[in-house]
Amino acid sequence: MRRSVFIDGGAGTTGLEIVERLAGRADIDLVTLADDRRKDPAARRAALNDADFVILCLPDDAARESVALIDNDRTRVIDASTAHRTADGWAYGFPELEPSQAGIIAEAARVTNPGCYPTGFLALVRPLVRAGLIPVDWTLSVNAVSGYSGGGRQMIEAYEGGGETSAWRGYALGLDHKHVAEMQRHARLEHPPIFTPAVVQTLRGMVVEVPLPLHAMPRRPGLDAVRETLAAAYEGSRIVRVLDDEPALIRIEDDAGTDRLTLRVLGNADRGHARLVATLDNLGKGAAGAAVQNLNVMAGFDPAAGLVL
Repeated sequence: MRRSVFIDGGAGTTGLEIVERLAGRADIDLVTLADDRRKDPAARRAALNDADFVILCLPDDAARESVALIDNDRTRVIDASTAHRTADGWAYGFPELEPSQAGIIAEAARVTNPGCYPTGFLALVRPLVRAGLIPVDWTLSVNAVSGYSGGGRQMIEAYEGGGETSAWRGYALGLDHKHVAEMQRHARLEHPPIFTPAVVQTLRGMVVEVPLPLHAMPRRPGLDAVRETLAAAYEGSRIVRVLDDEPALIRIEDDAGTDRLTLRVLGNADRGHARLVATLDNLGKGAAGAAVQNLNVMAGFDPAAGLVL
């Protein structure tokens, strides 16, 4: 069955990536507005209410406004902003997060896309918390770097126009990044993680790392136990993969240009030190790819349809 989809904010970075993934699909009819009508309230309201599915690629306040314009109980929403990631009544759009999560998303009227950084963090941490290898009261740290496309059009123009020349730019130095609450809530931790993000001078790609002192943790799990727990959590997934290799290097571009998520458990077994590492594309599984995957699940399509794997 064909489904109609309206992307509110389709001219932005994430919106354009979603359009690219949906264009040409025989099961999707894209609802579009001419450039001179995109900011027309009446035209937007009509498009929001006429579509089977709406994907919001907007700033938080604008996303909330768009939801308020939907006055029927038929249109289903996927919000790619941060507006609803910890809100009650919204399904968390990470199908692999829990054994039941894909089913919850499939039935939901309102789905919120995960953040790009939380996607890597939660993929590494949630199965270990669920299995009891990481105590719920353990304080975790998460170090992450993203390509500059994660900052949207303004940051892209700054880097590509020569206005920004830094190779590494750390931010959220007050440890108050808006993704922290999302990480804590969906990992089901008692304490917020210590999150240290940075932007580097590459267009796209992301590395998220969680170091673990396995020797100091209550159950003292080994590297193999951690790896096997993650592998069991994502067994059969075509999108999330757990590798057991020991690469000499990990590059931020390793999964750039794809919609997959790669997880590794690295470290020193003798010392009981682990590095949990996730690589993904901040615009792929971290944004547009996640939105398309959620659309597929909600519409009853192949979850990987239109994705780059």
